Amino acid sequence: MKNDDSILNIAIVGTGSAAFAAAIKAVEEGAQVTLIEAADVIGGTCVNVGCVPSKIFIRGAYIAHLQGHHPIEGIPLNTPEIDRNAMMEQQQKWVENLRYAKYESILENNPGIKLLRGMARFKDNKTLIITKADASEHEIHADRILLAVGARASIPHIPGLDSTPYWTSTEALVSETIPKHLLVLGASVVALELAQAYHHLGADVTLLARSSLLSREDPAMGAALTKLFSDQGIKVMLNTSADFVQYDGQQFRIQTSKGKVQGEQLLVATGRTPNTGTLDLEKIGLKTDKHGAIIIDDHMRTNIETIYAAGDCTSQPQFVYVAAAAGTRAARNMTGDDVALDLSVMPAVVFTDPQVATVGLTEQQASEQGMSVESRTLDLDNVPRALANMDTRGFIKLVAEKDTGHIVGCQVLANEGGEIIQSAALAIRNNMTIEDLADQLFPYLTMVEGLKLTAQTFNKNVKQLSCCAG
Repeated sequence: MKNDDSILNIAIVGTGSAAFAAAIKAVEEGAQVTLIEAADVIGGTCVNVGCVPSKIFIRGAYIAHLQGHHPIEGIPLNTPEIDRNAMMEQQQKWVENLRYAKYESILENNPGIKLLRGMARFKDNKTLIITKADASEHEIHADRILLAVGARASIPHIPGLDSTPYWTSTEALVSETIPKHLLVLGASVVALELAQAYHHLGADVTLLARSSLLSREDPAMGAALTKLFSDQGIKVMLNTSADFVQYDGQQFRIQTSKGKVQGEQLLVATGRTPNTGTLDLEKIGLKTDKHGAIIIDDHMRTNIETIYAAGDCTSQPQFVYVAAAAGTRAARNMTGDDVALDLSVMPAVVFTDPQVATVGLTEQQASEQGMSVESRTLDLDNVPRALANMDTRGFIKLVAEKDTGHIVGCQVLANEGGEIIQSAALAIRNNMTIEDLADQLFPYLTMVEGLKLTAQTFNKNVKQLSCCAG
């Protein structure tokens, strides 16, 4: 705690990554912290129903798929018999282990943090009313309040949908069965990851996208992923709206702008909505956007001096590493520091096969900011490691300022795109030019060497270079 000998009392609503990062840092700075949680378990989205279970599920599905689709001669192809229940039980065991290691054990071992169960709402800008499970109420007064209440699946207003047993990602990740035919509404991260994972496990999958896949990214990403999905046997319906949904006890039937589709199960993955509706924010005049997300600045400050916010309930990007970084900085600022969160170089990954990974600006975004840029795209059949892997699906694209050569963006579609993108992020963060990147030493044979090769294409024809030319 900065310049103050008194104990600062901080209340944090939520127990996810943003909340715990903030709690730990605030205690380090001398504050006393009360975490407030209404759910039965602590840990928020990532460990319980998001990143952790989804990546375990996706990994298992990929291994199953690889057994029947690998390119190595001498190793027989095999279509495995899937025990979905065993997969799910192992997955949930890891969820429990990580929830204990990263959340519950911290409460046990950090006396500066206490947990209060109940649903919070504002009485005034320093007072929360907590409604407990038995309907009793308790008031808590705090010098500073951090809102880190996360988000939930956003359900579109489609006639008939509410009366059907549709899945969100939460149900999809713990299902003990694999549907024969899965319909997926959505075209962004969660929809694409789970659609492909279920297809890898043997389900027929139809993906319904209102526009294109990954419509907020470089158009080349969505176009390439559409072809890759189609080549794998996933039916992708672009520019398709769902007008009506029915369920007869066995089949979902969706009337779309392009005709009827039907399947055994429906997954709705059309975005997420901040969990801010029960906080009575209007009572204290705290500002939100049209979706209910809390508006904050780069210091995690709201429009009310005593109240901060972090994580998926805010106007910041919904990534767990952004939430944790925001939580730490919010705690520092609540205890007297003055630090900002710079999101100008924020890598992001979609865990499809191949992976989509991005950082910085696309060509279009750079142009919209008045920048004069150029780009080069390198197909993976020019990357030696991709050739050795016998998997040349995808590309690496670099965007750079024309005059200076400074790298401003990178888009990757590759089997290990998530491992490649951080090197690009570091290059952008350190103001590297295309020439700087092209002159770096990259280990051979690695996928990340593709960054160097892409940089070299600004001035050379890499097809004319030897296998590991510097």
